[in-house]
Amino acid sequence: MTQTATVNYHVHKPERQAFELDAGGIVGNLIAPELAPTEVKLRDARRSATDPSFEDDAVAFSFVPTAVSFAQDDDAWQAEYDAELTSLLTTKLDAQEVIIFDHTIRVDDPDAARKPARNVHSDYSPDGAEQRLIDILGADTAAKWSAGHYAFINIWRPIEAAINSAPLGFILPSSVAPEDWILLDLIYPDRKGQIMGLAANPNHQWIYMSKMTPDEVAYFNIFDNQGRPSIGHSALDMVEDPNVMTIRKSIESRTLVRFA
Repeated sequence: MTQTATVNYHVHKPERQAFELDAGGIVGNLIAPELAPTEVKLRDARRSATDPSFEDDAVAFSFVPTAVSFAQDDDAWQAEYDAELTSLLTTKLDAQEVIIFDHTIRVDDPDAARKPARNVHSDYSPDGAEQRLIDILGADTAAKWSAGHYAFINIWRPIEAAINSAPLGFILPSSVAPEDWILLDLIYPDRKGQIMGLAANPNHQWIYMSKMTPDEVAYFNIFDNQGRPSIGHSALDMVEDPNVMTIRKSIESRTLVRFA
């Protein structure tokens, strides 16, 4: 049986498009460009004969239990979790240096400050990645990193319960045509960035892992200055089991990685 889901692709337009986050100074208020809901077929990595490879597919899944409780009201868990993620990237990808610069907890609830991102995208354009590198490191250190091999890599984990609805899905980069990408501005109250949206293409090959648990992570490439492809991704509008009432809660951690 083929699994299907609905995703929201971006739409090519003659003018530049943008997302505005926390618009009007209201946390969680999002103004988005036009999106095109589209039904797509999915391959479940849990039932696949071959696992996706970070080297070849820009995404991989791994069993990595955490000792952290994300239910704490403060940020006391961050140092311990950062150490766990640094160990993961050092072990799996032979990273020389890891900087973890953001954690976003998303809850699939209309009243949540951060909801699952339901648009097909990747987090940085090349110019956006270069600017973010400078934002994080400063111009002088960013120039040194740019002379070598660096990447932005995201790590996604369910929290509290296994994912039953709105799982995170990925498009294998080998199935994406260059003209599918759309440059989008990302406007925050205090800064401006650029991301890449994706327009629909029937050749896209979607993959996800069913019923991911808090002991599992997906780690995936967002930008690599040596040419590893960025991977398009989105929350998938689908439900695994209609008898399960848990809502999707997850944490996405953004990392900057330097390789030897």
